[in-house]
Amino acid sequence: MAKTKKPTRSKWAEVRGSDVHGRGMFATRDIPEGTEIIEYLGERIDKVESDRRGHALFDEAQETGGAQVYLFTLDDTWDLDGNIEWNTARLINHSCEPNCEAQIDDDLRVWIVATDDIGEGEELTFNYGFDTEDYENHPCRCGSERCVGYIVGEEYWPELRRKLKKKKAKEERKAARERAKKVKKKAS
Repeated sequence: MAKTKKPTRSKWAEVRGSDVHGRGMFATRDIPEGTEIIEYLGERIDKVESDRRGHALFDEAQETGGAQVYLFTLDDTWDLDGNIEWNTARLINHSCEPNCEAQIDDDLRVWIVATDDIGEGEELTFNYGFDTEDYENHPCRCGSERCVGYIVGEEYWPELRRKLKKKKAKEERKAARERAKKVKKKAS
């Protein structure tokens, strides 16, 4: 029988209920900017396996409406799959206005590091950095003033805004056609 590992702990944070997405990590004390809060653990996998797992998660999401992605790009050869029970850091939620970031050290270990001073009781967040390919499958619930509505990396926000503007214009044209059909039908 396989031995179950204990969840990773941090002297800086703990898991609690979150309004963002069920559970999250919260500061148990004031955390100074630049502090390594917790290591993001997982299985180191090559790109082929990472693609396979990523596609499987996408298929699951299409079928069930939900699938969490915990894959981190480490370098050109390796990724990290953090979808393991004892990886407490996987519970850190996304925010469009994060107070942490994931940093990869020389040993290809991922650390969650405070990018601002974080007050005791504050929820830890980082930007997951997703692209816009499947943005509609990843709505954001961070509630920040800067929220763009989807879990998308800040570097993709201009592209996301263009896509959303185009989508809105298409919906408005469709609604106008429907209104015109109703008016025409009433007139006849």
